[in-house]
Amino acid sequence: MNASTATSIQSADDANRKAVHSDMISPRFYTTDFAAMDRISVEPVRAEWDRMMAEYEGDNNHDHFQRDEAFAGEMRDGMASLSPEMRQEFLDFLVSSLTSEFSGCVLYNEIRKNVSNPDIKQLMTYLTRDESRHAGFINQSLRDFDLGIDLGNLKRTKKVTFFKPKYIYYATYLSEKIGYARYITIFRQLEKHPEKRFHPIFRWFERWCNDEFRHGESFALIMRANPQLLRGANTLWIRFFLLAVYATMYVRDHTRPMLHEAMGLESSEYDYEVFRITNAITRQVFPLALDTDNPKFRRGLERLFAISQAMEQAKARGGLIGKLKQGLCAGQALFAFAGLYFLPVIEQEISPQVRMEPAW
Repeated sequence: MNASTATSIQSADDANRKAVHSDMISPRFYTTDFAAMDRISVEPVRAEWDRMMAEYEGDNNHDHFQRDEAFAGEMRDGMASLSPEMRQEFLDFLVSSLTSEFSGCVLYNEIRKNVSNPDIKQLMTYLTRDESRHAGFINQSLRDFDLGIDLGNLKRTKKVTFFKPKYIYYATYLSEKIGYARYITIFRQLEKHPEKRFHPIFRWFERWCNDEFRHGESFALIMRANPQLLRGANTLWIRFFLLAVYATMYVRDHTRPMLHEAMGLESSEYDYEVFRITNAITRQVFPLALDTDNPKFRRGLERLFAISQAMEQAKARGGLIGKLKQGLCAGQALFAFAGLYFLPVIEQEISPQVRMEPAW
């Protein structure tokens, strides 16, 4: 079952329902303990922090998210070549990407409004600015199909999950870094094969994902300034969030096989390349990495995807039998996730150099 058969997007109402919907693989909205965020100190990395704030202030992407004259023609020609099923997968990708970007925008803005710590407030101001641009740029492309998302309504109606600040650091750091790895892998592929670039939005992906990379750097500095977040029992949480982010990406991407095929990619190969890049990046903060080359790990992700497909079929069936099957699938997913969690991980030395460059 791919995106087109699961949740067809034919109207703006469909697109907005898709954005608001919450399930195991859809992007979520978060809130946190603002008082705890206010107490964060970055003094141990002050020099690196101040250099980063200067980069944000320089705003090298100020004029980047503007559509050029070629945009409309490229979009018209590229989209005309897509099958209805492929079009659905692309629209699903746009709605999911917008929801993810806007989730960051909402969270960062709420933190900005509720803290007085000048370092955190300044950072959140810049992050809000960047994510707002990203979400707005994607929404422009959805409006081209008369499928624009009502961001005000999305903020009011989307379910919000509470995360402790340390969970925010782990999850957001990973989200930003894996976002970089995803976008740069697509950009490099289409740079080599421009004939497969069926929509002009992909031309913006390099500088866009450099924003994501720098956002991750910000949370890397926060964690390195507070090393208790990276040792002891907290390594269990790091392991959990690594697996949750990787597994969610794998399952979500495998609902869109035609999207990757259209770009000359294969979903599994693409995902494991993204995992490889993300593992390399996260040496800057995490003392462990998932062994994504382990055959048991790969079989476990395949199992999670199969369970997610069975879950969708059970939902579509409805009734008592459908609900019973959903419960069975949930138990199977939990068991499969636990099996993945307890696989051996790769212990690693944290890089002495905190900051990294987007060199992939």
